[in-house]
Amino acid sequence: MNLQQTFFQLFDLPERYRVDESKLDSRYRELQREVHPDRYAGASQAEQRVSMQLATRVNEAYRALRSPIDRARYLLSLRGVDPQLETNTAMPAEFLSEQMELREALDEAIEAEDGKKLAALSAQLRGERAALLAKIETQLDAQRWSDAAATLRQLMFLERFGEDIEAAEEGMEG
Repeated sequence: MNLQQTFFQLFDLPERYRVDESKLDSRYRELQREVHPDRYAGASQAEQRVSMQLATRVNEAYRALRSPIDRARYLLSLRGVDPQLETNTAMPAEFLSEQMELREALDEAIEAEDGKKLAALSAQLRGERAALLAKIETQLDAQRWSDAAATLRQLMFLERFGEDIEAAEEGMEG
């Protein structure tokens, strides 16, 4: 194991969007045992430093591969594709129109303190997210990098909306 390996190499996984989550989890536990800093408590400072770097790398890789959105972003980065998450706000008109309607529905649910409406919005969001995750998997597998980057931007939009729904639900509980 070294710091130059890709996250996929580190976990002995094929470099593709769909991952075997049980293999990812078991390999993570295995790597944690190998590089955990406690195992190097009596080692030289250099060995302790390397152990800490490797443990950090293992944790970073695990988080990235465990998250469908971060995994997509990482796969794009391996191909040198910048999804321009902060700078490219171009979205299909239909998607933006739908998002505006969802925002209005969220505002209405918050105003009315309607927990059922929030739950319905959350369910709708989960469905849309699942559809976009399936779409990005197909795009990445087909090596349609720019299409995948555009879908990733849409997913990020949905993630922010999901956070707003969660905040509204918490606001109603408290």
